[in-house]
Amino acid sequence: MTHDAVSSPDLSRPDAAALLEAGSAHLGLELGSTRIKAALVDDSGLVLGTGSHAWENEFADDSWTYSLDDAWSGIQSCYADLVRDVRERHGVELTQLASIGISAMMHGYLALDHDGEQLVPFRTWRNTYTADAASLLSSTFDLNIPLRWSVSHLLHAILGDEEHVPRLGQLTTLAGYVHSKLTGRSVLGVGDASGVFPIAVSGDAFDPELLERFAGLDAVTDLPWSLPEILPEVLVAGQDAGTLTSGGAALLDPTGALQPGAVAAPPEGDAGTGMVATQAVDPRTGNVSAGTSAFAMVVLEKPLSGPREEIDLVTTPSGDPVAMIHTNNCAGDLDAWLGLFGRFAELLGHPVGPEELYSTLFGAGAEGDADAGGVLSYNYISGEHQTAVPSGRPLLVREQEARFTLENFMRSQLYGAFGALAVGMEALLKDEGVHLDVMYAHGGIFRTKGIAQQILADALATPVALGESAGEGGAWGMALLAAYTASTRHGSAATSLSSFLAEQIFASQELSTVQPDEAGMAGHASWLAGYRTGLEVERRAGEVLA
Repeated sequence: MTHDAVSSPDLSRPDAAALLEAGSAHLGLELGSTRIKAALVDDSGLVLGTGSHAWENEFADDSWTYSLDDAWSGIQSCYADLVRDVRERHGVELTQLASIGISAMMHGYLALDHDGEQLVPFRTWRNTYTADAASLLSSTFDLNIPLRWSVSHLLHAILGDEEHVPRLGQLTTLAGYVHSKLTGRSVLGVGDASGVFPIAVSGDAFDPELLERFAGLDAVTDLPWSLPEILPEVLVAGQDAGTLTSGGAALLDPTGALQPGAVAAPPEGDAGTGMVATQAVDPRTGNVSAGTSAFAMVVLEKPLSGPREEIDLVTTPSGDPVAMIHTNNCAGDLDAWLGLFGRFAELLGHPVGPEELYSTLFGAGAEGDADAGGVLSYNYISGEHQTAVPSGRPLLVREQEARFTLENFMRSQLYGAFGALAVGMEALLKDEGVHLDVMYAHGGIFRTKGIAQQILADALATPVALGESAGEGGAWGMALLAAYTASTRHGSAATSLSSFLAEQIFASQELSTVQPDEAGMAGHASWLAGYRTGLEVERRAGEVLA
């Protein structure tokens, strides 16, 4: 949701100021779809300060993109907000960090020349015009290669004879780019790298056999570079990814107060930080991250039966195999509708704040019919690959006899936020028979206690758990990865990321778990059947309303 800035109660402790002055805190910074967020934590994951900056993508030259100038100004604004928060909470100036980690939205195409200069505007995960390239790669690799993966965007540019392709010197992600400017190291955490190119079975490098297959493609053979030459080095959680340089410190904090030297964690994608933030890094666990897009990550016990278009194979930040169900749309249309209701309240002379607005209307949705009364909601601001919708048009659809009440409207909106995700999860849980003991959830849509959590449990027929940190999001998860890297550098970390999280971070955290409800599951199944049938209307809307 667009209002999910990192937030927490005042968790100041008597020794927090001394810890900060000693430069012992760990910073996680995440460039999300609608917000750039920062979280500063101590060794136990306790939040010492937060910062945020709102930003938006733009649609330019037929591509969804973000300006890198906007990225840097947003990063600096977010960091300045963090510095202010630390000053107000603890009465100290932030000048030194123990460690730092950068994460960002995964996938997409960030092409640089040999000098590190950007060749074309950043093409985000949201672009779906790479179908031909992804199809060719999938057949060549005998593996599902999604439209949004960096290698799909790369081959799309090659097949289109784009002018910049021969001049490529580096191909990276947004997190990898920011990390390289802060540290001088061109590296990627394996979780983020798994959205660039398939990862080897070893879980710590790009697949060498598939790199050779890529090199053998007719369109690639005459290019003046090879893929291994332009891809970053792959690192797993805890490995040395460099340190914050003086130039990097000045980029992050133009005031000059921040000193260099912080240990840097491997840069990660938002999927990896979501797994860490919810402790979903072991087999039979998974997590759902819900924002502008939504994705579910399920750590696998064994390989799937074969390639499936609905399922991406990625990794945890430690390199363990993960099945990922990704959707391009989640809370964007829901936020737009609630903004409309908020404006209506203003016109009546009774304005309400975001928290009250969301909790009131979510509460109404909880009172709706289990099948949402036959009201269907399609939240497709952009195209949706999970349901084969090439061009999105948000729609509200109902038959004349549908029970169109505010309660059913809101329940349908909540169902719709997870609609495409539910379709993809059926392929994983039912068709593939993957076992899932619990699904952890995080993101702003879960801030209204229990409601979206119950909706998701009923949709997946799986218990859904929320931790105390569920609202903190990926910036907190990245801060934990930074703390883990600092621990490994100092030789004091647990034997694995899983052990570190279990023993040092989550041992004292309380979980709130809801079980799927029989009536809710039956109602959602009925709603989802109608949703599937109505997808043809959504597809036609994209064609007609061009």
